[in-house]
Amino acid sequence: QVHLVESGGGLVQPGGSLRLSCVASGRGFSTYDTGWYRQAPGKQRELVASISSGEGTIYADSVKGRFTMSRDNYKNTLYLQMSSLKSEDTAVYYCNAGYTTIWGTRLDFWGQGTEVTVSS
Repeated sequence: QVHLVESGGGLVQPGGSLRLSCVASGRGFSTYDTGWYRQAPGKQRELVASISSGEGTIYADSVKGRFTMSRDNYKNTLYLQMSSLKSEDTAVYYCNAGYTTIWGTRLDFWGQGTEVTVSS
């Protein structure tokens, strides 16, 4: 089991940049699939980017070319570098780590979220 804590959110003007961090505590983090999700007011949570051993790095079409996800397994930390931010990027951003057990059960762990507001 891992515990995830996000940071780095805040208010930024359109066109600006932010870097989100997610620090994980617990064993085995380097073997987990990881991702960043976001949830805007009144909308469902959606995948922003993910890094997994099976699929590499994947980005939502809406953030391709603007966001970059990375992970540092030595620091047990995920990052989401966000550039050219738009008002539609406003949301609460959550980091996720998970794996599939040998019995086929999916276990997912979530951070508490960090709020990003893009506004002039």
